[in-house]
Amino acid sequence: MHRPARLTSAALTASAALLLTACGSGGGDGSSSSGKIAGADSGDKTSASPSASASADGIERPEIKLPSDMKMVFEGQQTGDATKDAILADNERAEGTVWQAMAYGDVKKSGMAFYYTDDALAGVYQYAKRAIDKKTSWAGTLRYFDRQVTVFDKKSAALTYCVDESKADLKNRETNKLQGTKTTSDSYVFYNLGVKRNKDGVWQTWDLTEDRGSQKCQP
Repeated sequence: MHRPARLTSAALTASAALLLTACGSGGGDGSSSSGKIAGADSGDKTSASPSASASADGIERPEIKLPSDMKMVFEGQQTGDATKDAILADNERAEGTVWQAMAYGDVKKSGMAFYYTDDALAGVYQYAKRAIDKKTSWAGTLRYFDRQVTVFDKKSAALTYCVDESKADLKNRETNKLQGTKTTSDSYVFYNLGVKRNKDGVWQTWDLTEDRGSQKCQP
């Protein structure tokens, strides 16, 4: 599952080497045929659930539910700093919305517009849309590790982390048949995100670069 390394002037989103061949790399202009991104005005409310305490911080969040064969493992969830922990938690939810879109073939109810903005939202939308059109999803486990947050001020921060895709495999969303994706050095990816806190208190991803095969993330 590979998302475009760079999208328009800013970059975008997170994990998986698998989709490079399935969905293609390269960016998009971030717009659908109508010139609007589906769900961008509504916050993409969905219907399922595991996104932890949706109301623990007083924010009404879209629910996220992934299939049982699609797992994400996040290391270092608690830093002891409330702001950093909130950023990490929203990043986890953001990741879930993209995978939810792929898993169920629905970008409109994915929740992506709640956690992504600017070029990042355009990027994840096009990424998920291409995967859906190819009936591509994935199964297995993605491990997110070495997660580091740098807070600049009350509304802006940077987040870096590695993703281990070696235990995940592409599959056909309709047949559930796995493709047998091989593990290589490119199965380990380094991500550098720009995030900002919106008026509702949600830390949204607006920018991202990736370094696939990064030495920083190799086992």
